[in-house]
Amino acid sequence: MSQLTQETIPDLLVNNVSRELVMSVEDALAAGAQRAYAAARGMNEGHLPHIVGQLRHFHMNEAFQRALVANAANPSPIRGNGIVTGRTGVFTLARFNIAAGFWINGRRSRTRRLMSLANAAIEPLVQPELFTAYQPPSDGVAFFVGCFSGNLNLQPETPVSIQIAVPDRHMRGWLFRESLEQFLRRYNQASQKQDDLAMPKLKKNVRKQQDKDGTAP
Repeated sequence: MSQLTQETIPDLLVNNVSRELVMSVEDALAAGAQRAYAAARGMNEGHLPHIVGQLRHFHMNEAFQRALVANAANPSPIRGNGIVTGRTGVFTLARFNIAAGFWINGRRSRTRRLMSLANAAIEPLVQPELFTAYQPPSDGVAFFVGCFSGNLNLQPETPVSIQIAVPDRHMRGWLFRESLEQFLRRYNQASQKQDDLAMPKLKKNVRKQQDKDGTAP
């Protein structure tokens, strides 16, 4: 008989990736993008888009790694064009940039595609009724995605959106993706749920007095 789970991918993320880490990454990626654009100023317009793209990669990689270090998320070292990753809870975290609306470009990297294979264990959270004997995942991959306008005349210095995204195992689609602005609200919701479930406990001497007075339920 199937054992369905009530857990969702957002639940899994909130329980394994701290709010502080998400906020740090959001600030770091925005700052890295701004430094990249500032460094590219004055370059010839003929190759400016290419230069901005390259500088975004390097500056945002450095900023992302610093955010991982600050939150004890075990970052990998920076090496050339290599992908910087971190680890927190069951999740390996990485990042990339896209032009807004071109999410398919995220799977161009062979390394990212190989990383995403781990999410086979997470796919049952999307359609639990199709799977049996679900086991909580011990490994998963999530990406922080800087979405840019794709036009240097339209907000070139910062992403129009930074999103957290969990791909399927083949990175052909997204099991979950949401802007960090929206995602951060989930921590407040999770905290409210925990407060609702909290059961007040009477001190021992108060319980004894109630029993003595016959006021206990």
